[in-house]
Amino acid sequence: MSELIQFGSSPLQPAFAQPSKPSTTVLWLQIVTLAWMLVELGVSVFASVTARSPAMMAFGSDSLVELLSAVVVLLQWNPKIPISERKAHRASAVLLFVLAFVVGLIALGSLVLRLQPETSQSGIGITIAALIAMPILATLKRREARLSKNAALAADAVQSATCAYIALITLAGLAVNAAFHIPWFDSVAALVAIPILIKEGRFTWQGRGCGCC
Repeated sequence: MSELIQFGSSPLQPAFAQPSKPSTTVLWLQIVTLAWMLVELGVSVFASVTARSPAMMAFGSDSLVELLSAVVVLLQWNPKIPISERKAHRASAVLLFVLAFVVGLIALGSLVLRLQPETSQSGIGITIAALIAMPILATLKRREARLSKNAALAADAVQSATCAYIALITLAGLAVNAAFHIPWFDSVAALVAIPILIKEGRFTWQGRGCGCC
């Protein structure tokens, strides 16, 4: 993972000018990522609503940004949709800041109102799956980014690594609530995830991979 930190923190290229033709591996990685993130986002939204879980909302927020990041990588090879890398990353950064703010409000509101998130089997299942899938995707993307010298793919690899970190935090909150029936731990897990979202947003705004991953 240390190699991912070093590579992910390097400045990105100014724009997607004349990108090289993507390899079959890169295309498949992004297609798999898109499919997985759609499932992950859907389950996260379902779990956060049905279980009233702030932690799952934080996880779903990162899933949404990861989905957008994968789309950006694919769009750079579509000549009909020219996209500035600077604008794409800054839009993702703003979204991260907004989502972090929303997650914080919901988590604090849950603590103040003493709401009791229910046990979410679907939430536990999707976070465990993410802990397995996302490090693998991050490693493969990092390797392909180095081979192709593709800055957008490098940033997307860091997004995948970040998803694994937030999945671990979310799983801890869900598991403690399920095992020991400590409802406030779910909200605490969501609050712990907020600094990661903000730091990821700051690095994304600056055109770099998140240094926390």
